[in-house]
Amino acid sequence: MKVKEKQFDLEYINKYASQLTIGNGFFGIRGSQEEDYRNQVRGMFIAGVYNRPLGTESAELVNLPDVVKADIKIDGEHFSLESMKVLTYERALDLKTGELKRCTVVEISNGKKVQVVTSRVADQHNQQQVALKVAITPLFADCQIEIVTGIDGQQTNFGTQQLVEKELRVFGDDLLGASYQTTESNIGIGISARFNKKGVFQAKNRRITAAFSEMVKKNTTFTLEKVVVLSTSLQHEKPFEQSVAQARQSESYTKILEQSKTYWSNFWRDHRVTIESTASFDQFALDFAAYHLQIMTPRNDASVSVGAKGLTGEGYKGHVFWDTEIFILPFFLYQFPDIAKNLLTYRYDRLAGARQKARKHHYQGALFPWESASTGNEETPKFAALNIKTGTRQEVASAAAEHHIVADIAYAVQEYMQATDDQLFLETKGKALVHETAAFWLSRAVKVNDRLEIHQVIGPDEYTEYIDNNAYTNYLAYYNVSLAVKYQVGDSLFLKECQTFLEQLYLPKANEEQLIPQDDTYLSKPIIDLSLYKERPGSQSILLDYARSEVNELQVSKQADLVMLLYLLPTYFSQSIVAKNLRYYENKTIHDSSLSKAIHAIEACRIQDSEWAYQLFQEACLIDLGSEPHTSDDGLHAASLGALWMTVIFGFAGIQTTDGQLTISPQLPENWESMTFPFVWKNHSLFFELTKEQVIVKKDSEEPLPIFYAGTQYQLKKKLIFNWRNESCVS
Repeated sequence: MKVKEKQFDLEYINKYASQLTIGNGFFGIRGSQEEDYRNQVRGMFIAGVYNRPLGTESAELVNLPDVVKADIKIDGEHFSLESMKVLTYERALDLKTGELKRCTVVEISNGKKVQVVTSRVADQHNQQQVALKVAITPLFADCQIEIVTGIDGQQTNFGTQQLVEKELRVFGDDLLGASYQTTESNIGIGISARFNKKGVFQAKNRRITAAFSEMVKKNTTFTLEKVVVLSTSLQHEKPFEQSVAQARQSESYTKILEQSKTYWSNFWRDHRVTIESTASFDQFALDFAAYHLQIMTPRNDASVSVGAKGLTGEGYKGHVFWDTEIFILPFFLYQFPDIAKNLLTYRYDRLAGARQKARKHHYQGALFPWESASTGNEETPKFAALNIKTGTRQEVASAAAEHHIVADIAYAVQEYMQATDDQLFLETKGKALVHETAAFWLSRAVKVNDRLEIHQVIGPDEYTEYIDNNAYTNYLAYYNVSLAVKYQVGDSLFLKECQTFLEQLYLPKANEEQLIPQDDTYLSKPIIDLSLYKERPGSQSILLDYARSEVNELQVSKQADLVMLLYLLPTYFSQSIVAKNLRYYENKTIHDSSLSKAIHAIEACRIQDSEWAYQLFQEACLIDLGSEPHTSDDGLHAASLGALWMTVIFGFAGIQTTDGQLTISPQLPENWESMTFPFVWKNHSLFFELTKEQVIVKKDSEEPLPIFYAGTQYQLKKKLIFNWRNESCVS
């Protein structure tokens, strides 16, 4: 269970920095090298610390002062994997322990050989702490070792300074600290570092450092430990003082590592999906996804959510999209329901901003921002990057028209309710979310003859903009409003309007070829050969040959759109319609979004094509773990990681949670002999074991719980065994 880098290569330096991120839900620290290299992007992020720099239109997740950097000299020569002769090299993130460790042996210019080991680990017990260590061993001759490290306030968000330096302090001979404040959001930041040795301190040019120097005998080890404490005014009234006080009481690197080992041991014991496969990469990819989902998601804080890159990089400015509710929340809903509730509470607490956006555009109810940060206001930039050939900027239309996020949030509320039966949440938050989102759709639809339609939208397929009656949007709006009727939210007049909406809303139906039109014009547009573009998913290479306006007029999809609808509302469509539409639309989809292939894989399972599903799953695993050098430079694809878990659980295991019923219909790929996984449903902790012959479902309590298998309802008490071949059941 290790993510390994076996060779130092500057082409991959930022991709590995994303992959090797450590964290604990409160903070994330990119796996950058301790020493500086050209083009290396360092990063430390705390959930919820956003700032809107002067002259910009969007808040950004602040890239905080760097605490990892260490300038190392060996006999006066700067340690560098570029300039020194590297004899051995391996860097690995151990998913079992949460420790990132680099071990290398170098030969310096005078011929001496030295082993340099650097390590770091996020504290899983005290989430404000991270421990770092440098261990240097001269192998055949004594060496003079010098290390300078501390807190580097020169860190920026790609050149934009986010922080005002307030105070730099030294306490005794082993502790230093720095105080900052964000320039616009006025969030206070306290960072303190305590060392296991006495240092010589210096503060200059937004840096405060400690220097250590020692002549080290051959075959003995110089070890420098550094425990860093992070604090913000979002949690503490005086974050700087709090960080200093905690740093004074900090534990050793070994102690923090032991606590991390215990945490991760328990996590993997209780929450790991295990696969017996002929391809070991399948298990590794799932473990990688679970680890990163766990460290990027706040565990006890409903005031923050999960950005599109988690806490692994500056991509998308750390903003929160529909990705969170649709692709990340399920992982937690069915394992840590309280975290799922926190993610929905984040949306509830920002209803004011969503209402304000709706009024601005002359709608009722709540129109949630396409990109959200701390305030709940719209954070989507108005324009994309400048086209250097034309000198113009492409409008980013998502905030203006990609309104399906409203229904996506309501959908997630219902998923949470049917999984937990949490009536307190429903009464205090859930009904308000359902009411406000339903009210939006009542005002968003327009009357055309004798029916209601929804015009000028962008569906999940972002290559078709400002189209009418996008099937995904219309059906999800229908589902959203049906929830208002189900939960009887609002007064009688409102509920009557909801009923009229449900009766009159146009829902695109399958034509004579059993195809559901993605929108009013999609099926009438020209078809082109997409084979070259499908060979390079995620590259958006089609935009090199066609303008965005031209792509908009072709049968080309960036990602799952109609197929996404089939996935979210499985009971709305027959098996034959699902099969026909899945194959048709996948052929028109380039998969330029990281969200796409996993959803197609789930639907391939649902039409019993597990081998096609397995191919799509393996391709989805490569989005962050493939061999291309720059695919994850600005952070991992958080929703894609969640989608891998979804593919295994909702695809290959065949779990469906629809209308409050739990159904299982497995479709294990040929390469898999078995799989096991935990699953929380209706406050019961279930455990599934799937083989080629049978399905075993266990739980601890005797209280009966309905389980559907092969169209028949069974009562699960302690254990049920379903035999695949004869569809029999033994309790």
